[in-house]
Amino acid sequence: MHVLYFSPRICWPTISGAHLRDFYFARHLARHAQLTYVGLVNDDAGAQTEQLRARLGNGADVIAWRRERSYQPANILRGLVGPTPLNVLNFTSAAVASDLEQLLRTQTFDVAQIESMHLVAYARQIRLVAPRTRVILDWHNIESEILDRYAQQGRNPLRSWYAQRTSSLSHGVEAELLRLCHAHTVCSERERDVLLARVPEARIEVVGNGVDCAFFAGTPAESGERRDLLFMGRMDYHANIDAALYFTREVWPLVRKRRPELRLTIVGAEPPRVILALREQGITVTGTVEDVRPFYRSALVSVVPLRVGGGTRLKVLEAMAAGTPVVSTALGAEGLAITPGKDILIADTPETMADAIVSLRANTSVWQALTASGGDLVRAKYDWEVVGEALWRLHAEQVEKGTACLPAK
Repeated sequence: MHVLYFSPRICWPTISGAHLRDFYFARHLARHAQLTYVGLVNDDAGAQTEQLRARLGNGADVIAWRRERSYQPANILRGLVGPTPLNVLNFTSAAVASDLEQLLRTQTFDVAQIESMHLVAYARQIRLVAPRTRVILDWHNIESEILDRYAQQGRNPLRSWYAQRTSSLSHGVEAELLRLCHAHTVCSERERDVLLARVPEARIEVVGNGVDCAFFAGTPAESGERRDLLFMGRMDYHANIDAALYFTREVWPLVRKRRPELRLTIVGAEPPRVILALREQGITVTGTVEDVRPFYRSALVSVVPLRVGGGTRLKVLEAMAAGTPVVSTALGAEGLAITPGKDILIADTPETMADAIVSLRANTSVWQALTASGGDLVRAKYDWEVVGEALWRLHAEQVEKGTACLPAK
């Protein structure tokens, strides 16, 4: 089997949840099939391409195609007045379309896995140029839903209006893709239900996010009492920026008043100035780090105060695999098969979140019960090996269906 894995990014280094999902999915598929990974880039990515090729192994090929930079004025205007949403225009490129045409004319693929609705133009192209190739769309989240939530939470009326317009246009693109692609993967049962309500005949499989349990299993606690609250996530993502600012403004002062010995650390790539400014309040903001495990070693709790976003949060799974309890909003834990109070603590107001955090002390019976239950959950349901096998079964199913549709010789 020959698989084309088409992503909006080169997924190495794994600096975001999207990078992690791409990397572990691609690596698992490369073990079973001949894999060609295509990622879109803005600049030269030769080193990243070689590093990813080495880490995927099994003879996988990795190709980087250059696209135009996002949020160009012409695209912003077209997104404002035209029928195509800005989040699609940002990834649509004549040069990339030409590269894809050449690839499809010179190689035959049994399956093409497309990462996210942003690449809809290329899904259309694959169906047209390579009609025998089965197309699987991987939904990292439901983009129209995220934008709608952002519009509801936004403080800037103009941005909220633009987000609502983009959400409406994205809804139409998603409906098209539900009919265009042969099969779909989503992160949760909830998202599957949402999409099936739109297009009941769509073939949708839940293939959730995962975690490398073996990697995080060797995360020993530091000697001494854990004192850090840990916020983990790529910091150029609007949902993480909103969550970090909400937590520092509304929750953190309540925690510090009752537990002044605790510290707050924000770990994640590309923090904007508004996040870097939090250092002036004594909050640690790291930017990109080589290894997140040392931060879990000193963490009393991992906080996930998300108010917007979609999909399922890898930061929740990583914390559980590392043996760190999680305090999250209900939205932050959305889509995960968790039991509140057993695997995780859920709090949706500043007061209840602060109460949950200050109630935890390292190595007490309550703290240990949360870490043990969370660890058991991720090992049973969310290890990337378990998740990857579900994805591979869907690929095999689609190839079998495609073969059955071919005319008899």
